[in-house]
Amino acid sequence: METYSAVDDILLGDLRKAGHRRIALQVPAGLLPSASALARRIEEATGATVVIPTRACFGACDPPGPEESLGSDAIVTLGHAPILNMRRPMKEYFVEMRSPEPDLEPLIERVLKADLPHRLGLVASVQHLSLLGPFSRELARHGFTTEVGTGGRRLAYPGQALGCNYTSATSIEKEVGGFLFIGSGRFHPLGLALSVEKPVWSLDPLGGALEGPYHREKMLSRRLLLIESAMDAKKWGVLVSAFPGQSRVPLAQRLVAKALKHGKDAVVLTFDRLDARDLLGRGLEAYVMTACPRIALDDASQYDRPMLTPPEFLSAIGDRPLLPYRFDTFV
Repeated sequence: METYSAVDDILLGDLRKAGHRRIALQVPAGLLPSASALARRIEEATGATVVIPTRACFGACDPPGPEESLGSDAIVTLGHAPILNMRRPMKEYFVEMRSPEPDLEPLIERVLKADLPHRLGLVASVQHLSLLGPFSRELARHGFTTEVGTGGRRLAYPGQALGCNYTSATSIEKEVGGFLFIGSGRFHPLGLALSVEKPVWSLDPLGGALEGPYHREKMLSRRLLLIESAMDAKKWGVLVSAFPGQSRVPLAQRLVAKALKHGKDAVVLTFDRLDARDLLGRGLEAYVMTACPRIALDDASQYDRPMLTPPEFLSAIGDRPLLPYRFDTFV
């Protein structure tokens, strides 16, 4: 696998030298309007045929399979960094789409006015990881002590946030009074807030908005109520993803064994892209999601039965206590 900051002459030159015959271009939702132009640019520069899988790209964990890529011998993935401990079906080029450094002065001013803790852990999405160093230096000038953690073997960079892994933050939690996430949207700061007990703020370096602190207690109370609602469930569905970076078959088998040990019944259900309607009419009372934990956490309202993460499932069947709450971290 190779990494690049943008679709530039370096990437195009490497693709041309490799002599690929057909390339699958995997594009996240935010870049869909430019996908056709990017495909044409790659074709003109390399002579390869480019195909664009149409399903949503959730991350580096779900590369297009052989059916989607139409026999491609390489993948160009936009907007994501590689997951280091994941096996890949073919040669993959990661274009991380790093954002240019904005004017830091107004962003730092927003942080100073918000009265954040002066011992801060910094976390960022891959597009804004290059801001961690400049932010650390600028905040230090104003009396802050900042920490950037090194996460587990799934993460490509220190300080990186993944929807399934916030170990770059948990590794330094005891050393800081709170966390500042640098990036756009609420997806990562909400996941981060569930992963750590310290307060979390989110700063959008493009729009300049500072949000937070995110209230972990409110999110936890909803999850605990959902867990309690599933405690009487006798029949469970254990969901396993076909995506290479999300498939946890051994974990699913262990959870089935745990269910049986506690007098429950459980069956493994496989999927690639899950639709809530796929689970209707099965006679099951609750589900445990072994794929991306954000499916259970962010989309719970879409399902007519409780949808829990593996640690929540263990609490529901009485195998572990409800508290302390444990985020379902992929390792």
